[in-house]
Amino acid sequence: MKPRLSLIVVLGWICCCAPLQAQQPLRLVHTLEMPEVPPGPYADHMAIDITGKRLFTTPQANKAVDVLDLTTDKVLHTITGFGNPHAILYRADRNRLFVTDGGKGELRIFDGTTYEHVGTIKLELNADGIGYDERTGYLYVSNGGDEAGKEYSLVSIVDTVREEKVGDIRVDSPTLEAMAIDQTTNRAYINLPENNSIAVIDLAKRAVVATWPLSLGKKNMAFALDARAHRLYVGCRDADVRGSIVIVDTETGKELGRLPIGGWVDSMFYDSVRKRIYASCGVGEVHTYQRQEDGTWRALQPTDTAVMAKTSFYSPETNYLYVAVPHLGGTSAKVMVFAVE
Repeated sequence: MKPRLSLIVVLGWICCCAPLQAQQPLRLVHTLEMPEVPPGPYADHMAIDITGKRLFTTPQANKAVDVLDLTTDKVLHTITGFGNPHAILYRADRNRLFVTDGGKGELRIFDGTTYEHVGTIKLELNADGIGYDERTGYLYVSNGGDEAGKEYSLVSIVDTVREEKVGDIRVDSPTLEAMAIDQTTNRAYINLPENNSIAVIDLAKRAVVATWPLSLGKKNMAFALDARAHRLYVGCRDADVRGSIVIVDTETGKELGRLPIGGWVDSMFYDSVRKRIYASCGVGEVHTYQRQEDGTWRALQPTDTAVMAKTSFYSPETNYLYVAVPHLGGTSAKVMVFAVE
């Protein structure tokens, strides 16, 4: 039997979308304005410095990284000189900031105090998404593909202690999207939206060992992982205003169900404390699902954000969801800070 709509039964596992709850799962508490950012439709990924109370953002229209002071809600510093900044890793123990630059095909490294540029690791064009393995200190960076004039892409391995590239993993796809590191299995999952599938990478072998096709969603772009429950939540852009979360069993690669969300999803997070999924969508909403005791999923009230506010960052340490908003029309570039209710 093929799954239909929001009620899916596969091998006795039930996934359903119950009526919306009245209570908002997220509450807007701050807005961090970035007035220097010019008009442009995109803002990409973020990282946080818990101790220093800083949020690192990538307003792509400004070709820069903005450092936001979470105490004063002001721009603390702007790091310029990027071609197209995408993803950020902040290693607090080394006080280092690693930023992918898709326009130049580089991973750029900065001192976390002075913001001085201290190193560059050359990659292919379209250096974009990252996955970080805390056990090894390896940063996995997607790059190459069609923007580099190649039919295949690379996941480059960077040692963040030695600050050098130590290897490449070839992925036979012209486009790579979100990456998730599963430390319980020593694997990485990466979206292949052109093939409507997921590549499974064995990190020890440094090779793709499986490809899982998707049938319940199209154009898979985002991930959230619950490694303990062996569940991978895949955010898909099925249409301009509608999308879905496809639930995948990481032990078998089988699709277990589908949850409807808004269109243009770009970031997703799993809240292990509250057993929730947060999905930020470009239609101007964050969609939240709550897992019930019986294993079903309940859709909570969607949270309003802004048009093209599709990228977000969830910090379990602060219990805040940070949503990046680009400068569009009368809406200035900013980060909306939501407290988890």
